[in-house]
Amino acid sequence: MNYHDLTDSIKSYGVIDEQICYNILGVNSDLIHKNVIIAPSWEISSLINPSDNEPINRTNTLFSSYKLWNVNRQGLKFTYIKTGFGAPLLMDAILALGNTNCQNIIFIGSAGALDKKIKVGDIIIPKLSFSGDGASRYISTDCFNKDTFCEKVLPDKDLFNKLKNATIKTCNQTNINWHMGINFSIDSIFAQYFYLDKIIELGCNSIEMETAAAFRASSLIKIPIAAIFSVSDNTIDKKSLINGREPNTKEYRRFVKNTIIPEIVLNLFKENDNI
Repeated sequence: MNYHDLTDSIKSYGVIDEQICYNILGVNSDLIHKNVIIAPSWEISSLINPSDNEPINRTNTLFSSYKLWNVNRQGLKFTYIKTGFGAPLLMDAILALGNTNCQNIIFIGSAGALDKKIKVGDIIIPKLSFSGDGASRYISTDCFNKDTFCEKVLPDKDLFNKLKNATIKTCNQTNINWHMGINFSIDSIFAQYFYLDKIIELGCNSIEMETAAAFRASSLIKIPIAAIFSVSDNTIDKKSLINGREPNTKEYRRFVKNTIIPEIVLNLFKENDNI
């Protein structure tokens, strides 16, 4: 399967190119900048100075959960998209970006740690994600005969290395801990605990819901993507989403999420603009 297989199928039912981005993301394709931050749940106001944000007026579309902003921060322009939780919503947003000016995608979000050495608030850069989601099946070749479950999906190698180097530089300056991630993307928060032993046996040290589908979709549209996580919980260390996270731990995480990760991503975009 390639991207044209998907778009040609859409157009065979009477849709034209200009309608694809407009009816998925709710905006004309020319409003999307070349650098895009995509986030399942993080509000832009907690990451970027509100005075730099220009909300994009969206039409009523198929997906009411999407929120978009165009940001101009010290001359650096990028688009920020909040999709809502789960692989299907995020995957469709990325597929729609294949019909825009987008040239780089950075995924930012929360992940659970599956290693006691990784603390709540630390940064994880995933070098691969196991596909434990259902959405990925629909953008794989011959999904009716071959399942994608537990396939390894990779970010773009060059953008991953640039993001890793930007993370190392910032973390060394701020004494923030970061880790290389082997991630598992799952569809259920409630049901995940039953499968954690098997997921850890795969070698995974983090778990979240969207990056396997995000990496696969970005590869399909041939737009580089890499991801950066803030650790929200560590079930193995008895600090799950449900219990066990102390106030000082939550404060450390807020600092990393609201200050350090935005600095890393913006420095990366600046470097790309100068290349």
